[in-house]
Amino acid sequence: MKGLVLSVFITMCGLPASAQSSLQETLDEYHMFNHLDASVTLGTTGIGFDLATPVTNYAQLRVGYSFMPSFHKSMYFGVQVGDTPENKYDANGNRVETKFEKMARVLKQVTGYEAQDEVEMIGRPLYHNLKVMVDVFPFQQDKRWHVTAGFFLGPSKIAEAYNSTEAMPSLLAVGVYNSFRERTLASYEEGWPYPPVISVAGWDLTDEKIIEELAKRFQSYGRMGMRVGNFDDGSTYLMEPGDDGMVRASMKVNAFKPYLGIGYGGRLLKNNDRFHIAVDLGAMFWGGSPRIVTHEGVDLTRDVSDISGKVGDYVRLAKIFKVMPVLDVRFVYNIF
Repeated sequence: MKGLVLSVFITMCGLPASAQSSLQETLDEYHMFNHLDASVTLGTTGIGFDLATPVTNYAQLRVGYSFMPSFHKSMYFGVQVGDTPENKYDANGNRVETKFEKMARVLKQVTGYEAQDEVEMIGRPLYHNLKVMVDVFPFQQDKRWHVTAGFFLGPSKIAEAYNSTEAMPSLLAVGVYNSFRERTLASYEEGWPYPPVISVAGWDLTDEKIIEELAKRFQSYGRMGMRVGNFDDGSTYLMEPGDDGMVRASMKVNAFKPYLGIGYGGRLLKNNDRFHIAVDLGAMFWGGSPRIVTHEGVDLTRDVSDISGKVGDYVRLAKIFKVMPVLDVRFVYNIF
């Protein structure tokens, strides 16, 4: 097998016979391409496989592919009307109706859909990379230790979150409310034509007094959306559905990610040189903190603060880790 691989390599170089002989001697002298290892990897980079071959007495070239298995994680955003969250209970513990609940009741009459005061977001990883590594063995008398340098190359979007199917009625209600609010305010403030409906939930929209009353109410209530956090100027970020009625967020890093690490390996089975195990510990450099960008173009890691709940925990974690810790275990089989 080794001879066949070397013959193919030399032939591909297109060298004359004398040069082929010289190249063969050089490859033999420095133990280049004299064996090939295949391995399965498990760890923080996901599941993958590698192929490795020596390139000098002191180093081997390792190339491979890894991916993160798909799984889903639910997160929740609260829905509110206006910038200020409302309490459902007064100081005496009595249940009170919030502005959202008032509008949700109206939207139920108008659309037939029941809006909930929270929206479920489903997060999932989209993480996979090609990798090219060079393992250097600094101790010739003990090649169990190695130092590794290389890079991972993959899509810049490594995770995404999107609303669940169950959240669609609430998102539809948010879109309907904001659209109706804008058209009512435009009719009242700018003299635009009234909305192309004549009655909504018992309100006669051909009556200027009703339009005025609705406009003042909408003005005091504010827009409806999912409260995410606060902008730098102190205003509230209320995320609203896009033109397709969906809300999304993507986590992004650099596509090219350098890697540095150390490792230790040895026989997996006693008196068997075919099977080995190796452990690699290092860091994948993202080129700065990951960015978490919503469908509205807002970067949650840079533009928004005071994000609550699990979403806030994920954003704070993303800010901390400017590199990704790597701990991989490789199960190696020597092909030849």
